[in-house]
Amino acid sequence: MSRRARRSAPTPASCPCGHPQPYEKCCGRLHRNETAATTPEELMRSRYSAFAVRDEGYLLRTWHPRTRPPRVEFDPAMRWVGLEIEETTEGSAFHSTGTVTFRARYTDSGRPDSLHERSRFERLDGSWLYVDGDFID
Repeated sequence: MSRRARRSAPTPASCPCGHPQPYEKCCGRLHRNETAATTPEELMRSRYSAFAVRDEGYLLRTWHPRTRPPRVEFDPAMRWVGLEIEETTEGSAFHSTGTVTFRARYTDSGRPDSLHERSRFERLDGSWLYVDGDFID
């Protein structure tokens, strides 16, 4: 009986949020509830990744209760392809609110487009939550 050399699993692609780490070691940890976002920017990145991997549970868990929708519907024609963080305000360990201005690139039925938004976050019971956002032209 011969033994074959074991092949290692392929290295996972970088995280959808834009960090070079594999998804499992980056936003995947937050999605699996192994850790919590420590800043609004980290929460924004993980929520973007949740849209990219279609993790409705995480999106709802990280949405402020006063603005949370009953469910998140994903458009099967949309593919999220890139995130750029433009600006953050407040959101440190000493703040209870913060904002993140970002541009999220996507394709819709293969056509490229982007979403430009300034999102608001609040800390509730020690956890950062997405509240809402304003679209920027």
